[in-house]
Amino acid sequence: MSRVIALAGNPNCGKTTLFNRLTGSSQKVGNWPGVTIDRKEGRIKSIGAVLVDLPGIYSLSPYSPEEVVSRDFLLDSRPDAIINIVDATNMERNLYLTSQILDMGIPTVIALNMMDTVRKDGTVIDTEKLSKALGCRVVGISALKGEGMEELLEAVSSADEAPSPVRLSGPLEKSISEISENLRDKVPEEHLRWYSVKALERDVLAIERIGDSWNKISEIIEKLEKEEDEESDSLVASERYGSISDIVASSVKTKRTSGSYTTSDKIDRIVTHRWLGLPIFAGVMFLVYYISITTVGGWGTDWVNDVFFGEWAIPGAASWLEGMAVDPVLSAFIVDGLIAGVGAVLGFLPQMLVLFVLLVILEDSGYMARIAFVMDRVFRRFGLSGKSFIPILIGTGCGVPGIMASRTIESERDRRITAMTTTFIPCSAKLPIIALIAGALFGGSALVALASYFIGVLAILLSGIILKKWPSLSGTPSEFIMELPPYHVPGIATVIRSTFEKGWAFVRKAGTFILLACGIVWFLSAFDWSMSMVGDINDSMLADIGNAITWIFVPLGWGDEWQFSVGTITGLLAKENVVGTFGVLFGFSEVAESGDEIWPIIAAMLTPIAGFSFLVFNLLCAPCFAAIGAMRRELGTWKATGAAVLYQCLLAYAVSMVIFQIGSLLIYGTFGIWTVAAFATVALIAYILVSKEPFARYRHKTSEAAA
Repeated sequence: MSRVIALAGNPNCGKTTLFNRLTGSSQKVGNWPGVTIDRKEGRIKSIGAVLVDLPGIYSLSPYSPEEVVSRDFLLDSRPDAIINIVDATNMERNLYLTSQILDMGIPTVIALNMMDTVRKDGTVIDTEKLSKALGCRVVGISALKGEGMEELLEAVSSADEAPSPVRLSGPLEKSISEISENLRDKVPEEHLRWYSVKALERDVLAIERIGDSWNKISEIIEKLEKEEDEESDSLVASERYGSISDIVASSVKTKRTSGSYTTSDKIDRIVTHRWLGLPIFAGVMFLVYYISITTVGGWGTDWVNDVFFGEWAIPGAASWLEGMAVDPVLSAFIVDGLIAGVGAVLGFLPQMLVLFVLLVILEDSGYMARIAFVMDRVFRRFGLSGKSFIPILIGTGCGVPGIMASRTIESERDRRITAMTTTFIPCSAKLPIIALIAGALFGGSALVALASYFIGVLAILLSGIILKKWPSLSGTPSEFIMELPPYHVPGIATVIRSTFEKGWAFVRKAGTFILLACGIVWFLSAFDWSMSMVGDINDSMLADIGNAITWIFVPLGWGDEWQFSVGTITGLLAKENVVGTFGVLFGFSEVAESGDEIWPIIAAMLTPIAGFSFLVFNLLCAPCFAAIGAMRRELGTWKATGAAVLYQCLLAYAVSMVIFQIGSLLIYGTFGIWTVAAFATVALIAYILVSKEPFARYRHKTSEAAA
């Protein structure tokens, strides 16, 4: 049976790069039992072992699902060995987790990563002295450059002895020994010190497993706290950091003089500057979307639409089906429904792949962590903490993991508001809508994409003010603590692998769920209620359904065209369906040879201000069903989820109406009853934003209900 090796470490320490380096292409991705956190496994072929990549964590305390998953695996599955990857540029912070891992008594090898960066800074780390101090093998590596891999694998393959734990002060060690005596019959011998220290920290999950012995143990802890005049968990934390500091001081020699700056420090003085940070971020994101939508990504999309689908796939499929004497109705279903609808979505794949590459580079280089730090200054002014920006960043890829990432926020109030607002930021599924409106009405300008993302951020910020005034969500934002990793060149393998995973997820969705949706849309658009095939799409069932709901969207500027109402509704299933629906409704396969022939049709039906209103509504309204399901898991009840969805739809409607009505007044001089409604909406939102207690009456009702 293969040995099982666990890979553990802090976020941003190079763990993913090392995992990819050791396992290559032999990887499996799934979920840990009972949670939606990724579980990655791979085989280290050279030593015949299975490597399990644990989630990035700062400790083994039960403060987040990632920490619980990691500690449960190490305790219950008990791997044969642990590779603890440590960022050599920030050892004291990283070794806190190491000190907890060593308490578990599992054979451990410390992979001291980023040694190439350490050498550049003129720092010397004595790995032999560090090994003796920590009681386990320490190997210096560079996961990015592949340095030290052979030595690391040799150390892992021969690791079979339990490491020595990091010793604490005399009084604490005495209490740990006394607690161990009370637990000797309760927990396995190899876990004895782990549970003893965790009991001293008053760890909730450890107390649950200890059971009846807790009463006696609590007396030991109270005695220690009385003698030391300090809480036991604080004592343990202080002792850990004290021991770690002594170990680092004896093993590390730096040539940098006090007050000197590393390269990362010098860059941070600019990109995290109080006044320059946000403009730099705006410039970086403009460049990202200019490259991914207007230039490189746009060229790829043009080729896919014009050549692959326009000249090859659609005409080829139509010709082949005709040659096979396939029934015209079935042929139309395949060509006009399935291929046209899915093709309209996949046509944007090149733009999305370029976007994914650039975002992965920014994240892997360490820049995105700085943005979270910069945004904390902004978010705190709006009642949120910088921790809320992490789910938002994740949400740019997909709203579902973005919503789930909110569970790492300690404050329940911040967590709930973040889960309710994360999907305001455009995810990858909304990129085709952005690109469609930008191409059809704004000459493909990257400013449309940039505006979309800043509208999303603005909606989140304003929602932070509005929602925190609601009685059940009131409170102060939690503190923001985040480690800023040193800048480094992203690994090519990591960038390629991450981009492929994100791109394949999009293709898989287009080939399954969206394929089915496009088929249904085609059927409804091709037949009337008597099940007779129609010659004019305006006589179809879908047209009747669309016309029945268009009145709802008339104030937004695009309600007169039923196709846009239908596209918005199908977008609730999956946002990619909006473009796929247009591909079917506008006869994508029949307009010349190019998918971007849809653009003139859109331009003829909507004014630029109406098109932008349509875009904003679809960016801010209720997300896809999968994201709504994720919200349900985070908010706890369908009632709370329904309230969140209602809020999202109302905000989307209000913002879109204000954009169209006031925009039309300023640009075209159009004025009507809905213009008045738009100004009234602006006044109402302003009142809620500036009033201290705009929902005071609901606060009283909530108090009465609680009583």
